[in-house]
Amino acid sequence: MDYLDHLEAEAIYILREVAGQFEKPALLFSGGKDSITLVHLAKKAFRPGKFPFPLVHIDTGHNFPETIEYRDWLVEQIGEKLIVGHVQDSIDAGKVVEQRGKNASRNALQTVTLLDTIEQYGFDACIGGARRDEEKARAKERIFSVRDEFGQWDPKRQRPELWNIFNGKIQRGENVRVFPISNWTELDVWNYIKRENIALPSIYFSHERDVVFRNGQWMAADPVLQIDDQDIVEHKSVRFRTVGDMTCTAAVDSIAVELDDIIAEIKASTVSERGARMDDKVSEAAMEERKKQGYF
Repeated sequence: MDYLDHLEAEAIYILREVAGQFEKPALLFSGGKDSITLVHLAKKAFRPGKFPFPLVHIDTGHNFPETIEYRDWLVEQIGEKLIVGHVQDSIDAGKVVEQRGKNASRNALQTVTLLDTIEQYGFDACIGGARRDEEKARAKERIFSVRDEFGQWDPKRQRPELWNIFNGKIQRGENVRVFPISNWTELDVWNYIKRENIALPSIYFSHERDVVFRNGQWMAADPVLQIDDQDIVEHKSVRFRTVGDMTCTAAVDSIAVELDDIIAEIKASTVSERGARMDDKVSEAAMEERKKQGYF
């Protein structure tokens, strides 16, 4: 067994632990490479049977069209249930207030929609694709991460996970976020995608796109960015290392059109993939504060 076999076996074990310990789990699906990898691992864990959980996507309404197109294609291919929570519904219901201004984003608003979706369907465990190498708040979070009855995470109230023994016992109203690929790195994910020949949304590969330079990053030139006369739109060859809301996900200059090219780029990069996420630049502790409120 090589190291990818060990990581795969650990992730499959965790997925099966979720199925065994919880009554109503769900797999949080963003359309990004990490959640796509989770779907692939779930197929290995549970086929030829059906998944013991639905896929749940929280749609900000500002997603990349390529991501939504891929999501719908994948769900049709695997024949599993998809539940979509819409941030626009939370806005219309007055539960959240949409940000205003040039750098407005719906990314943080997803938390309320996510918690409402969890409550509506009674999910007691939500499987996510977060990895410890992405960001320091995620680095200190356990694989089984308990959230209280308000969906909040307390970094000081975490359970030991010695010898890969996971404790999923929770009180009524609480839920657990589970991260089966927490021990993987970005490079591990890409090497696994290459080995398993996993299909991805086209925006992960180099393509020509209109972009605008904002806050030191190349952003997709789309009306949701509220482009004005001060913005200069350029046509460049770019790709996206991470996929999220269009208003907070930056592109990187790239000519990588094959998986080997992407892997070589990552090996040479000195910037984390989260370096292309504007929502993490709000403050030094931006991710941890969002997670304490119930974020993914």
